[in-house]
Amino acid sequence: MTRHDKRLTEATGPQAWLAEWHGRLLSRRRFLLQLAGGSVAALLPWTASADPELNDAARWQVLDRVQQHLFPGEPDAPGAQEIRALDYLKFTLANDPRKAEDGRFILQGAGWLEDMARRLGQASFLALDEERRELVLREIEKSEAGSNWLSLILLYLIESLLADPVYGGNPDGVGWRWLAHIPGFPHPPPDKRYMELQKL
Repeated sequence: MTRHDKRLTEATGPQAWLAEWHGRLLSRRRFLLQLAGGSVAALLPWTASADPELNDAARWQVLDRVQQHLFPGEPDAPGAQEIRALDYLKFTLANDPRKAEDGRFILQGAGWLEDMARRLGQASFLALDEERRELVLREIEKSEAGSNWLSLILLYLIESLLADPVYGGNPDGVGWRWLAHIPGFPHPPPDKRYMELQKL
């Protein structure tokens, strides 16, 4: 965390810092896209042979495994599975039109990751052990777009840990309890979720 990030967090809390970080992340990705003439693939030397036939169901499975690798559960701490990070990601991308670009980038990245796993590990990412999954993720992190993709996955992981359960993650406030966080009241009902309010 930079000094600016620390000052922003101290002054306005973690939510403001997260929002600003997300904005910088998106701006950086848009800049990279423009440099590549609108094509992320041009930035990634290993995307040329990425399997375009990998269907969405398979891509979601890959994303689920990535989330669990990045945020594993422990006996005294919830992980991606316990906070239903994939459910939160699916819900957010499906219900917020402003997230369409994120959705395309995330799903496309799952295909690139699967291709990299088959190149390096000689197997699907889903079949790799923890050590080889780490090697594949570290390899894609070396490119700016790959690093951006991982940052975006982590952003949604953090959001699923902190968001109200009405958005699909953090069931029964499991993330809040782990962080000893007392949420604000009242909680939004399904018809008053952020997405619904934006449509008014």
